[in-house]
Amino acid sequence: MAPEHVFSAPALTRAAAAVLRAAGSDEHEASTVATSLVEANLRGHDSHGVGMIPRYVDATLLGGLRVNQHARMTLDAASLVAFDGNRGHGPVLGEEAMRVAIARARELGSCVMLLANAHHLGRIGQYAEMAVAANLVSLHFVNVLSNPIVAPWGGRDARFGTNPCCIGVPLPDEPPFVLDFATSAVAQGKLRVAHNKGEAVKDGLLIDDSGRATTDPRYAVVPPFGAIMTFGEHKGYGLAVACELLAGALCGGGTEDGVPRTDKRAVNGMLTILIDPARAGSMEGFAQRTRTFLDWLRTSRAADGFDRVRIAGEPERECRAQRLVDGIAVDATTWAAIGDAAEKVKLPRNTVETLAAASA
Repeated sequence: MAPEHVFSAPALTRAAAAVLRAAGSDEHEASTVATSLVEANLRGHDSHGVGMIPRYVDATLLGGLRVNQHARMTLDAASLVAFDGNRGHGPVLGEEAMRVAIARARELGSCVMLLANAHHLGRIGQYAEMAVAANLVSLHFVNVLSNPIVAPWGGRDARFGTNPCCIGVPLPDEPPFVLDFATSAVAQGKLRVAHNKGEAVKDGLLIDDSGRATTDPRYAVVPPFGAIMTFGEHKGYGLAVACELLAGALCGGGTEDGVPRTDKRAVNGMLTILIDPARAGSMEGFAQRTRTFLDWLRTSRAADGFDRVRIAGEPERECRAQRLVDGIAVDATTWAAIGDAAEKVKLPRNTVETLAAASA
């Protein structure tokens, strides 16, 4: 297993932002993207954390990612809005589009938002967190245009991306329910992290380039590529196809078509549905029914290996609290790749290391 480096969140954010600025992002974009990446690390989703920086730098240099873009509104029909991101940094585009959609939902009671051509939106849960902070329910369906890495149920060749879904629900008197998951059996980034650490993965997640089951994550990271399986067999597969149709075809950014992409792009479309529960009925009734169910849910006895029943969002918040104290661990292979990426954009490696090592 590769050794790890441990950094504070503020120092790691400064280091990440410095690399992004060197790659051409302005101060706002660099800060927004770096904050998004480090927040993913804090919440335990290292697959969507600072380990993405080498991919971003390569995509920028190859033209797959365009810096300093903004969400351009292409449709304004009151509670239906659409945006195009021109392959800009996803966290900037996602925040901009969500702010408009949230304002419309608060005004009108609901909003459907379509976002096309955003480069890697990152952890989709961050957009649900924006919605629930405004006391809105949110649903998000996302597709991925890169090189296919997930096999359809019953197939042995990759045909689409990890196509995530996310649902956020504000809860009475406690933090929100935020369910954020890839429709693949595992996110590709988690396999990259395992590969960089020199770890095998569990059975049932991957097939190699011949279509045989494997536990070697290299088949999702370096050629010859195999494919990731969908979660839940045909169920995850069906949901992945729905994401492709809703976020790719409906939002207008496109669907996977087998055309090779050599510019390292990872382009997302996102269909977002926002609902104000106060407009759907009495807020008091919604809160009471929610409270009744959660109280009943949590009376379930803990299974072996668990201390209690949790709901989506709780593990991430617990991890965040712990990592704010203990720091964020980055494996040596990933850290070296971030240094390599910095040097590609003429930022000395030791500058990144100094920023990351600085006290919070």
